Amino acid sequence: MTATGPRNDPDVVDVVALGESMVTFLPSRPGRLADVPTFDRAIGGAESNVACVLAAAGHSARWISGVGADGFGDHLVETIGAYGVDVTAVRRDPARHTGVYFRTAGDRAADAHEVAYYRAGSAASAMAAGNVDLTAARAGRVLHLTGITAALSGECRGLLRELTAPRPGRPLVSFDVNHRPGLWPDGDGPHVLLELARGADLVFVGADEAQEVWGPHGAETVRRALPGPATLVVKQGGHGVTVFDAGHVTFVPAPHVDVVAAVGAGDAFAAGFLSATLRDLPMKARLRHGHLWAAAALTVPGDLAVPSPPASRGGAAQRPAWIAHADHLAALDDGAWDRLRLGPGWTQAAAATEEVPTP
Repeated sequence: MTATGPRNDPDVVDVVALGESMVTFLPSRPGRLADVPTFDRAIGGAESNVACVLAAAGHSARWISGVGADGFGDHLVETIGAYGVDVTAVRRDPARHTGVYFRTAGDRAADAHEVAYYRAGSAASAMAAGNVDLTAARAGRVLHLTGITAALSGECRGLLRELTAPRPGRPLVSFDVNHRPGLWPDGDGPHVLLELARGADLVFVGADEAQEVWGPHGAETVRRALPGPATLVVKQGGHGVTVFDAGHVTFVPAPHVDVVAAVGAGDAFAAGFLSATLRDLPMKARLRHGHLWAAAALTVPGDLAVPSPPASRGGAAQRPAWIAHADHLAALDDGAWDRLRLGPGWTQAAAATEEVPTP
């Protein structure tokens, strides 16, 4: 699978990512939300995460969404734009608020983890085919969507159906299933997500996630449930990732990672895989870049794998040195890849080595 699309229009970018971003409040210390006295402000959103990481890696990226005409909306647009992401198609809605959420520190899978969302009725939930710039959405080599958007409202669901419908000249449609059970109180999630996934060209889904939503167990069974997408990426946690593409099956084990925070890895994996796809790298390298970019997110406290670069007025940022480092690691032989260990600070390593120790 190669990402192709119209290249003669100056408004065409490498990747368009459409979906809600929220202002995130991260606790200053561990503990219950009731006990944490202060929070640090950040941003959170699967699609904007992908756009930011790709822009910071030197790709041209556009984020499309809706935010309120409020200070939190200003913060999102300014912060995401600072990564070099084109935010000109973000709609400001004076009648609706920007979504925010608070979470506790630590692993999201832990029983004590708390998340308090304030997103109902947000500006992004009002996105629809009639108020989103569809031309801007389709003006990319890749259009990246997730199942989170479909869960926000009926209007958002209709928008994703419009964008995943077959049509001449459609960009490569990337779809991350991203099932969030709490956003589907009506129980329609499995049906809608299956419909949207079948309309995409490239699908990302976790093996456990697929079993929870649709019932299939194992990568091969997931492929039988989703035979249509040209490329299906089945993430199998710490075990590795299996991809089905052009009749071939490729498995790449995950490297050893000293995890700082188990957040943002899925978005970073998608960004790494899409970056390697845009560069037309071999499938094995695409999976390894997915793993490496996920490791970049897992070894920092926040959701984003890389810090914001200085905003570039002329387009995407220059490709940072850590991408060349990742290229070297992705090219390791299988034995060296199996010995690879990644810890905090590995993206700042001056030289590529077979093992990047934790400081």
